[in-house]
Amino acid sequence: MTSSPDPIALARGIDARACLATLAEMVRHKSYSQTAGERALAERMVEIMQDMGLDEAYLMPVADGRVNAIGVWKGTGGGKSLLFNGHLDTNPATEGWTVDPWGGLIDDAFIYGIGVSNMKAGDAAYLCAVRSLIEAGVRLKGDVILTFVIGELQGGIGTLAAVNAGLRADYFVNAEPSDLQAITMHAAAFTFVIELEGVTRHLSKREAAVDAIRAACDLVPELTDLTFSDAPSDEHRSINRVHVGVIHGALGRDLHEWRPPQVADFVRLKGSGRYGPGQTETNALADLRRVLDGLEARWPGLKASLRTEKQEGRPTMPAFEVTKDSRIVTAINAAYQAVRGEAQPTGAIPPPGFFGTDAGHLYAVGGMKGVVCGPGGRYNTMPDERVDIPDYLDMIRIYLLTLCDICELQ
Repeated sequence: MTSSPDPIALARGIDARACLATLAEMVRHKSYSQTAGERALAERMVEIMQDMGLDEAYLMPVADGRVNAIGVWKGTGGGKSLLFNGHLDTNPATEGWTVDPWGGLIDDAFIYGIGVSNMKAGDAAYLCAVRSLIEAGVRLKGDVILTFVIGELQGGIGTLAAVNAGLRADYFVNAEPSDLQAITMHAAAFTFVIELEGVTRHLSKREAAVDAIRAACDLVPELTDLTFSDAPSDEHRSINRVHVGVIHGALGRDLHEWRPPQVADFVRLKGSGRYGPGQTETNALADLRRVLDGLEARWPGLKASLRTEKQEGRPTMPAFEVTKDSRIVTAINAAYQAVRGEAQPTGAIPPPGFFGTDAGHLYAVGGMKGVVCGPGGRYNTMPDERVDIPDYLDMIRIYLLTLCDICELQ
C-alpha cells in the first residue's frame, strides 16, 4: 500500500519558474473591466484549466456578453470541498509608470503589471497550487472549485452570478490582496450625499451670513473621526470609517462659481461609510444625522440634509465575517506557519478590513464560511503596481497545504 505524499514536500517542490510565467502571461492580458480583453483572459483561463486536466472548465455567462471562467477538480469522495475566488478585471493604468503595465516584467524582487496585485497574483496562486498537485499525481477527496470572475469592480456581479448559478463549497478562500494575512472580517460600504444650505451675503456683510463652506470645514473632521454606535465589539468598531471624498461649494444649488465675493450658501459633499458585520446602514445613517443635528445647532440658520446614493444595476458588497476558530481559518493559519515558520496575522486587519470584496457575496448570499487571504497589497493600485516574488510563491505553497488539509489527500 502506497503512502500519501508529504504535503510539505509538495509545497517546497513547486515549479517557481512555471508559476511566475503563468502570472506574467495573465498580466500581459489587458483585462480592463468591461472590455473585450476581460473576456479574452477568461477564455484563456478556461484553456489553461482544460490543459491541466480539470474535470470541468467552462465559461459562465454573466451579463452583456461578459463571462466568468469556472473550473472544477472533482474529488474521490469523503473530503470537504473548497472554492477559490478571484476577479480578472482590472483598473486602468494611471500616469507615472516606469515599466510597461502589460509587460509582465520580472526582476530579482518583484513581478510588475496593472492588476498584478489586484488581483492576478491571487488568481494565479490558486491556479498554480492546483496544477502543482495535479502534476505531482495527487488526488484529493473533496472537490475544488476555481472561480475567475469579472465585475468585482462593478460590485461583484460575476461572483453573484456564480453563486446564483448554484456554485457552492463547504469553504472558500477569496484571494484579494491581503499581504498573506488572514482577513476574517471586512466592512460593508455605502455612499452618502450631504447638502448644506446656508444664507448668503456680500463679503462686506459676511457676519450676517451663514457660510456653508465654513460649516463644511467644521463638519468634515467630525465625520472623519466618526465610528458607529452599534459596533458589537472593538474589532467591529476598528473597521468603521467615514470619508468625504467630494466637496462642491458656491452660490445656490446650481453652484454658481462666477461670484466669489458672495458668501457661499450651498455645499454638496459626497462620501463613503464603512460598517462591520452585525451593524446596519440604517443605524449608520442615524449616527450621521445626529452629527448633522449638532452642526445645525452650532450654525444657527444652517439646514443640513442627508441621503444615500446607489448606482442602478450595481450591487453593494455586504460585510463579511468568519470566526477565528473556523476550520478554514485554522487550516490556512497552519499552512502559513508551516511555510513561514511564524504565526499568521489574523483578524479584521486594516487596510483590508476596510475593503469590500466578493467574500461578502460568498458569505451573505452563498452562505459559505471562508477567509480573505492573498498575495499583494502593499503596492496595490499605484504606478508600477507589483507583488513581491517570495510572497507570491509562498501564497501558492500556503494554498496547496490548505487544499491538502481541507479536501484531504487520497
